[in-house]
Parts: sequence; structure tokens; C-alpha cells
Amino acid sequence: MERRIFLQKSIVVGAGLAISPSLLSFPKDPQNLEKITILHTNDTHSNIETFPATHAKYPNQGGVARRYALLKEIRKQEKNVLLFDAGDIFQGTPYFNKFHGELEMKLMTHMGYDCATMGNHDFDAGLDGFINAYQYGKFPFVCSNYNFDNTILKDVTKEYQIFNKGPFKVGVFGLGVGLNGLVAKAHFQDTEWLKPIPIANRIAKHLRFEEKCDLVICLSHLGYKPKQFLDNDQLLASETENIDLIIGGHTHTFLPKPEIHFNRLGEKVLINQVGWAGLAMGRIDFFLGEKKRNKRHDLVMV
Repeated sequence: MERRIFLQKSIVVGAGLAISPSLLSFPKDPQNLEKITILHTNDTHSNIETFPATHAKYPNQGGVARRYALLKEIRKQEKNVLLFDAGDIFQGTPYFNKFHGELEMKLMTHMGYDCATMGNHDFDAGLDGFINAYQYGKFPFVCSNYNFDNTILKDVTKEYQIFNKGPFKVGVFGLGVGLNGLVAKAHFQDTEWLKPIPIANRIAKHLRFEEKCDLVICLSHLGYKPKQFLDNDQLLASETENIDLIIGGHTHTFLPKPEIHFNRLGEKVLINQVGWAGLAMGRIDFFLGEKKRNKRHDLVMV
């Protein structure tokens, strides 16, 4: 299938919701390969409704209803689909002020999100506020470099999560930005922030070699590039091993397509981020050959 056909089809299905494209080319014979579709959002910031027609920049764009319609269509077409979010689910519209995250959790559950990580604004109602909202969330949060042992979030989030979809075994973990200076101390209390790169290397190695994951995905709320934050997705890609895909957030960066970076062994790592407010949803398709699933080079990324 040609890339331009894929893009046209996705945009039409979206009916006003943009979808971030996959990479440059498809395998020559994808019919003989197993495929998994990774869908993702970031920094939706409590944007529930479509932007009004009078909006200066995003008229009639976005909205949960359109995202849900697009998700249903993709799930009809594809048998192996996972949906992730890279944080900052809360804060930004009166819906959060009124419902304190409850509505966002209910809607994400209804849309069938598989996993998410916490952004700095997901602390805005405090740890008790997150707990209150999360009772309506039926999907795991992975927060690998936040140590919640001395807080009420102990054992509420996970270090990583593994998903089995068809022949694929997918390991997912999450990294959050430092909270000092971004979040009031009263809201994160005794949460301990740990340096993300050592954590990422330890968990990615475990997922690749101990858990035998075919894909290792990081949900990152660190930010996109060095000029924005000291810890960032580009540095994460270059200073780690065993990560296939970094789904980014925090900086509201819209990448027209996933970027190819290289890890410290010279292997390819993808980075993608799709802006903010639910205006776009990322899609990346991976194809798996017939060799052993835990071998990185058996995956053809498109």
C-alpha cells in the first residue's frame, strides 16, 4: 500500500481529527507479515469538545467524539491495536475545574486506552485528587521514575506493563519530568523523582531480554529537545539501548511524522509527539517477520 493512500484514508476517517503519519515506506510484502498498530496521544489537557467554528487557529478541530469515531474505524480494520497516552491528561478547560479529572478518566476508559503515564499537570489536583479520579480509570499508569513509596500512590501505578497482541509481546514503561518548580510541593508531597536515563536503560533491558518483548515502548513526559529541557526525548534516545519507540509529551510538539534517531549502539529509535489538546492522534505500524520475536532486527518499522 502506498503511503499517500494510507494518509488519505486516515484523514477521511478522522473527519476533522488529524492523524500523525507513519514512517516513509511499507514492507514490500506486508501480507505475509504480522502487523501491530500503535496509536497515541499526549497533552490532551481536558479538551473534551471540538474547538468552536470561531476559533482563530483550530476551528472545528479535535474533540473526544471524533477521536472515538476514528478509533472505532481503525479497530475494525486492524486486529492488533494498542492505544497509549504520554501524560498531561488533566488541566486546561472548565471540565477539569468542575470534575477534577473524573470525566477524563471515564472517557479514556470508554475509548479503550491501554496505558498512560503521568505528566506534571496530572498532579494538579494533588495525589488524593488523582486517586479520586483514577477510580474511574480502567487502564494502568506506568510511572517508572517517580517513586511513590512514601505516598498514597504506592502500588497504584506500575513500573512497566506488558501487552500481548496476536504474536506480539509489547513492553511499555513511562518517564516523567522533574516536579520541583513545575508542581506545588503540596501536590506531589513525598514523591521522589529519579533520573530517567538510568531507569530507562534498566527497564528496557529487562523488557527486552528477561521478558522477551518484541517491542519496547517508552511513554515519555520529558519534553522533545535539549533546548527545552535538560532531560528530553532526543537525549533519551541517544543515551539508551533496547527502546524501539519513544512516545513523547510535555512540550506540545507536533511532529509531521515520527523521527528516526539512533541509540548508543547505533540502532534506530523512533520519536513521535502529536501536539496537544487532542488535535491529532499518532499512528505507527510495526511488522513482524517469521524469526524469533525477541530479535530487534526482525521488526520492520514503517
